[in-house]
Amino acid sequence: MEYDEKRRRLAERLREELNLSERVYNAIKKVPRHLFVPEKYRSEAYVDTPLPIGYGQTISAPHMVAIMCELLDIKEGEKVLEIGTGCGYHAAVTAELVGSKGRVISIERIPELAEIARRNLYALGYENVLVVVGDGSLGYPEEAPYDKIYVTASAPDIPKPLIDQLRVGGKMVIPVGEDYQTLYVVEKEKNRIVRKSWGAVRFVLLYGEHGFRNPEE
Repeated sequence: MEYDEKRRRLAERLREELNLSERVYNAIKKVPRHLFVPEKYRSEAYVDTPLPIGYGQTISAPHMVAIMCELLDIKEGEKVLEIGTGCGYHAAVTAELVGSKGRVISIERIPELAEIARRNLYALGYENVLVVVGDGSLGYPEEAPYDKIYVTASAPDIPKPLIDQLRVGGKMVIPVGEDYQTLYVVEKEKNRIVRKSWGAVRFVLLYGEHGFRNPEE
């Protein structure tokens, strides 16, 4: 009950501060963020801040998850590609938005995190999410095209494979930059790509063929 009340209060505050739609508000209010973070951070699960999830990665702050969902305008029944699964929290919120007739494909480069995310999502009954281990900068062509794509790590530029895998009329949200990052909303029209800046953000870096070079490799 303590977690339920904290989650409700967080969702209410985000709805007021961000003018959330009812659908995004309900998704944030429903998904138990405390079950996606390591146990030692559960008391902070409903503080609006990123939290460590291991392997040098973080779970995004709830306000950023909500903002990205609003910018994408995710609808029921859509197919959505997520780059950077992490612990699976953002995928769960997206799964609520696409509903049982929709589908979420999520790519995570760290196998251990992918397995944690799978367990988290399975335990909560999210059967419409597929978690794949791979290079997120390459997307997942097997299930393309996607109605919406979002990236939870900052890239040096918008990866071409992701643009190619976005359907005409689709929308992508992606942070770009290294030290100074900007969140972009990308819309794919028939003969052009429209790219609009939303504002400054701070994410972990996207490593891969169309991302940054991993210094550990």
